[in-house]
Amino acid sequence: MRIATSMIFDAGVSSMQQQTAKLLHTQQQVASGRRMLSPADDPVAAARALEVGQARALNAQYLDTQKAAGESLGLMENKLVSVGELLTQARTLAIQGGNAALTQRERDNLADDLREQFQQLLGLANAKDGLDQYLFSGYMGATTPFSGSVESVTASAVSDIAYAGDEGQRRLQVAASRQMAISDSGSEVFMRIRNGNGTFATAAAAANAGSGIIDQGAVTDPALWAAGNIPATGLKIVFSTVAGTLSYDIQDAATSTSLLTAPIAYTAGQAIPLLKQTAPAADYGARVTIAGTPAAGDTFTLAPSSNQSLFRTLGDLIDALEAPPPAAGGNVLLMNRIGAALANFDQAEDNILRVRATVGSRMSELDSLGSAGEELGVQYEQALSRLQDLDYADAITRLTQQQTYLEAAQKSFLKVSGLSLFNYV
Repeated sequence: MRIATSMIFDAGVSSMQQQTAKLLHTQQQVASGRRMLSPADDPVAAARALEVGQARALNAQYLDTQKAAGESLGLMENKLVSVGELLTQARTLAIQGGNAALTQRERDNLADDLREQFQQLLGLANAKDGLDQYLFSGYMGATTPFSGSVESVTASAVSDIAYAGDEGQRRLQVAASRQMAISDSGSEVFMRIRNGNGTFATAAAAANAGSGIIDQGAVTDPALWAAGNIPATGLKIVFSTVAGTLSYDIQDAATSTSLLTAPIAYTAGQAIPLLKQTAPAADYGARVTIAGTPAAGDTFTLAPSSNQSLFRTLGDLIDALEAPPPAAGGNVLLMNRIGAALANFDQAEDNILRVRATVGSRMSELDSLGSAGEELGVQYEQALSRLQDLDYADAITRLTQQQTYLEAAQKSFLKVSGLSLFNYV
């Protein structure tokens, strides 16, 4: 084979270019710290690195979402704590209002304090989160959930603060398979609270002339209560004098039909079992206690518990404190209304604690998800490092070797290119 001088030059240049390209590639690897400068370097690892990188980015998004959810839940927890503290203060004022030594002016002052707390409660119920969304408006984050005033509530026994939100819960995707509620319905928190003892509510008639004060009663046997077929309109306990003895009768609240075969003698402070002696006889599995001495004709009612807003409870307490005591019965009506308010506060506090418990469980779950997400992020980083990061010991060894190859190619080319027959003539 005839070797031309041009072929020698072309082969030498090609060899040096190849060695230079390899050296440049290794030098770029060392400079970037990456084993793969392009997918062509390792197609399989590049595809896997793309999948892991996408999973890492998605996990980072979930971690950011978890932080946002935690902030909203933390703010809601803070507002619920404030509502609980407000209820404690209102309970204290209610107990003070029951002091028989207070004048009407002093009770009016307590009512004024409760009006201020009413406004605070309304402000807490209309609180916003960091995204300018109302915490307690359901899905309708831009809608003010509660509207009205203490004057409108106390001016009527039926008017109440209006709820403009819905029953939904705004949610965030905090994990691949988990959406978490970051808000609660204001109706569930502030409006749908069972009054009385949660099963039935007691009340004293405004016209009562005696000193009888009824408690909120209790269900002693839930099975009997459920099976007792109590009248839907409730019961009433009516006092009368029978043969010179103060006695009571249990009647259907709507029809005034007696449920006892005969009135039962009354003993102050002794529990009154709710019974039906007429056919078919029934034990309703509940009892109430009336302290003091009712007058003949005094009536106490027991109605199945219904939903009552926290605003309504505060409004009723304000009404009770501001109302002048009737001539008959003195402060007994006030004591009965305060007792009902305290029972309703108990139900409200239980409801707030229930909501706080759900918020706390969500926050605890977020902590667990956050820890798992951070550990997963570390695993993704390790996987990407194995796929992409450069082995510096190997790369520097190759770089030194390639430098040697390039220098050898250059020197050999210099020698070969210098050959000429004229040097021997």
